[in-house]
Amino acid sequence: MAKPRKVYGKWRVEFRRGGFYASARFNSKTAANNWLVKKEAAFLSRRQGGVSTMLFSELLTDYSNRITVKKRSAKKEAVRILFMKKQLFANIKLCDISSADFSQWRDERLKTVSGASVLRDWNLLNHVFTVAINEWGLMHDNPLRGVSKPSKPHHRDRLVSLDEIDKLCYFSGYENGARDKTALCYLAFVFAIETAMRLGEIAKLRRGDIIGKTALLKMTKNGTARKVPLSSKAIEILNTLPTDDLFDMRADVMSTLFRKVRDRAGLFDLHFHDSRHEAITRLSKTLTIYQLAKVAGILDLKILMIYYNETAEDIADLLY
Repeated sequence: MAKPRKVYGKWRVEFRRGGFYASARFNSKTAANNWLVKKEAAFLSRRQGGVSTMLFSELLTDYSNRITVKKRSAKKEAVRILFMKKQLFANIKLCDISSADFSQWRDERLKTVSGASVLRDWNLLNHVFTVAINEWGLMHDNPLRGVSKPSKPHHRDRLVSLDEIDKLCYFSGYENGARDKTALCYLAFVFAIETAMRLGEIAKLRRGDIIGKTALLKMTKNGTARKVPLSSKAIEILNTLPTDDLFDMRADVMSTLFRKVRDRAGLFDLHFHDSRHEAITRLSKTLTIYQLAKVAGILDLKILMIYYNETAEDIADLLY
């Protein structure tokens, strides 16, 4: 709940919930707080059968303003929520929304996007309803319960060949002496293969994070810091970079430029993240499974198996 603020001798207070907005000024802080409590009660009383009559689009707005803003992925999630507010179910009241609405939504979405994309949206919607039920008391039941999820896609197991790396070197312009951001995307990809670092981690890396033969990642996908050992080639790449910002570009810019280079090279099915598969497969030849998990920043060994692409033939060679 918002807190009163003293402005020019008066206590100003604002109330925002589910697309509704009101404000007022009072002579005392107590009066301002009492007004807030009444507004909250009035808002929650908009119900039919104990379920709020607010629109689902209003719930999405409320969630974005109160929950999404606290997340590290706030910008991306806010965009996804804006898109959801344009869907057919957005203007249905919470008291009228049903599982059938989301069965239809799932089927329509699967016609235009992958199952993985629908699952990401599904997980977001599920948390929206969980918050609405458990924390805000706006609903009794989750309409997603009982609706079948899309099948999980098969995990990618694509590796990167030396020929493909050579093509990226040429089409990025690096081979011919270019050192602009497009060329640096090629270097970042090779650096990723040497370190198993994620694109976002590479983009945030700074000269001050390099300590001897290691790189300190202050914030990773898991929300914790980790140290990554650097190969001689990884250190060589870093030494060629002229600024303390190292690759000197945001993750979204790096991703966009990489895709342009990839397409020029005709490698349309190559993703930047495939470098991580390649890196972990290479490192598996010299590191134990636990060392590999530590280097890659993977907490669950089951997840590590997604990236571990050693062939049966390679393993058989170790037995002789």
